[in-house]
Amino acid sequence: MTRIFITGDTHGDYDWNKLNTTYFTEQKQLTKDDYVIIAGDFGGVWGMDRTDKYIIKTYENRNFTTLFVDGNHENHDALDRYPVEEWHGGKIHRISDTVIHLMRGQVYEIDGRTFFTMGGAQSTDKMCRKEGVSWWAREIPSDEEFDEAIRNLEKHDFKVNYIVTHCAPENYAFYMQMEYSRKFNRLTEFLSSLITEYNVDFDGWYFGHYHEDTNFDKFHCLYQRVIEI
Repeated sequence: MTRIFITGDTHGDYDWNKLNTTYFTEQKQLTKDDYVIIAGDFGGVWGMDRTDKYIIKTYENRNFTTLFVDGNHENHDALDRYPVEEWHGGKIHRISDTVIHLMRGQVYEIDGRTFFTMGGAQSTDKMCRKEGVSWWAREIPSDEEFDEAIRNLEKHDFKVNYIVTHCAPENYAFYMQMEYSRKFNRLTEFLSSLITEYNVDFDGWYFGHYHEDTNFDKFHCLYQRVIEI
């Protein structure tokens, strides 16, 4: 049986120690048929050739396949340059043989379980960054990506096992009293509409972004935790 784990932001090689064998001991028994999902701010495709190659090669050498949704701290221009493929029912950017970007608004079926993904988030530090160098407007999904998300959910009767995003729906971030919970934007409002308007049925919702490890009902904020689902 395929094993699937999920964790929060890795930020290139800055926050990836949680995936070392010292902490994530389960990986010793994993194979490339098993998956670790990173819930945004992967940061391994930054347009810096030497660093990017080092990060991707390190993941290639691990005993699992790496999947990630994009966060706000990504080079979205670099990600968009990868060709789009179909994989497990949804669109991907294949970064390498076993490092895969799960694109926005997609539904994937993996080992009999369905995953809806919607990357992106609003940067609260963009005033300290430079557009096109360390910040990209593509951090917020486009109208086309929002529309595609609804179409794909509709194909699955608005029912999936798991939702993986980078940020949380606005109302649930507020309930969890997260640092950025009052930063309304199109994406957090859209994510809230999946609950309030579209009544999406799901078993668990996983996200990163807030640099916290906490649970609220079916919502799970991840940072240092690596949990199996």
